[in-house]
Amino acid sequence: MPSVAVKLYSVFFKFLLKHRLQSRIQTPLDENATSTSNASPFGVTSRPDEESVAPVNPSFTDGVATKDIHIDPFTSLSIRIFLPDSGLQPPLDFSRPSSRSPDLNHSPDISRRNSYDPSTASKPASRSDQYRRSSYGGGSPDSDIPNPKQDPAIYRGYSPSLSNHHQTCRKLPVILQFHGGGFVSGSNDSAANDFFCRRIAKLCDVIVLAVGYRLAPENRYPAAFEDGLKVLNWLGKQANLAECSKSLGNARGSSTDLRRSDVHRHIADRFGSSMVEPWLAAHGDPSRCVLLGVSCGANIADFVARKAVEAGKLLDPVKVVAQVLMYPFFIGSVPTHSEIKLANSYFYDKAMCMLAWKLFLPEDEFSLDHPAANPLLPGRQPPLKFMPPTLTVVAEHDWMRDRAIAYSEELRKVNVDAPVLEYKDAVHEFATLDMLLKSPQAQACAEDIAIWVKKYISIRGHEFSY
Repeated sequence: MPSVAVKLYSVFFKFLLKHRLQSRIQTPLDENATSTSNASPFGVTSRPDEESVAPVNPSFTDGVATKDIHIDPFTSLSIRIFLPDSGLQPPLDFSRPSSRSPDLNHSPDISRRNSYDPSTASKPASRSDQYRRSSYGGGSPDSDIPNPKQDPAIYRGYSPSLSNHHQTCRKLPVILQFHGGGFVSGSNDSAANDFFCRRIAKLCDVIVLAVGYRLAPENRYPAAFEDGLKVLNWLGKQANLAECSKSLGNARGSSTDLRRSDVHRHIADRFGSSMVEPWLAAHGDPSRCVLLGVSCGANIADFVARKAVEAGKLLDPVKVVAQVLMYPFFIGSVPTHSEIKLANSYFYDKAMCMLAWKLFLPEDEFSLDHPAANPLLPGRQPPLKFMPPTLTVVAEHDWMRDRAIAYSEELRKVNVDAPVLEYKDAVHEFATLDMLLKSPQAQACAEDIAIWVKKYISIRGHEFSY
């Protein structure tokens, strides 16, 4: 059974959550929009008044650098990028035995550059110096980096040299992460989600893109699902832009060809350089993309996986090789055994989740068998046999567990690799909730996910085994 501390915190958590959900149901949307600090005509992606926010840190002080970017001019859709310092190591040449034991103390030069003028670069900094400096001007007084108070346009974080990134930077797989919160709360920059994504980035050795999708009731279905698909398409565009930039940089030939290349490069610099995300261009490998969803985020991940299967080669070079569904937020009109027995379970009980679904689904479409809520509806496209390998994480004391297990069983029936990891004495969001993040169970869950994911993101010929 969960500890006494978990039980007490669950009572307090449910009291606050019920009050917040009921207030959103009773408050008209125009009045509610003025009461949320992040409200705008483009949607709400976070509610800082409800949870602590983790600031970005574009340097590698703790082994992972982060940055926030908005990727859609029409909505508030944003992502937080988590880049582990392992990407700074040069790529390994497995054809030579000596390269199997690289010098981890050696790394390519890292330059801090003006984000508004890529042509101006500061003096290359050593890796240890990069770690010592904070993202807003830490380090020694004699540092050659300008003081941000004197020049606020200077970007103080890691900026790779894209001209030779194919030679000096290691390519890492990409995980798209969708946070939980019942579609009505949570954010990609919350302290809990930031901690979890840092852990996943380190254990899986990947770049994590935490998606800040729009929340209900300001933006009901299908806003959150559309945002998830937009990020996947954006990742593909980034890969294509980076490839074009690399091709222009490697142009060789006659003087006429070089002059033509210079013209094209000038156009690309004026139009494309500002659109290319340098961290992904230097370190990202979208051909090894994994979707990871937490609670309601698992519903979004499953939707995005289905759309990726439908798109096929249209998403090239992005390939979704696997997905992880952590205690998915599934429900249905016919209750399962766990939905009856554990209806009043810890943290997110069934009554509260029903309120969340009412806030998320449009009133004229509300149904517990809505495609967003029930993945087991017959006739859903595409057929399950085309779905990517799917790892499902469930908790013993979670009323949603049976439906998640049933979905995994349907995937296995059509020969999809779809194992289930069930954790004893665990509750919903046991590996991602702020209070439980540092528990042994949460750490073990992240390690188990890393073991399974590495089967599908390892480079061919050097697969991870356990």
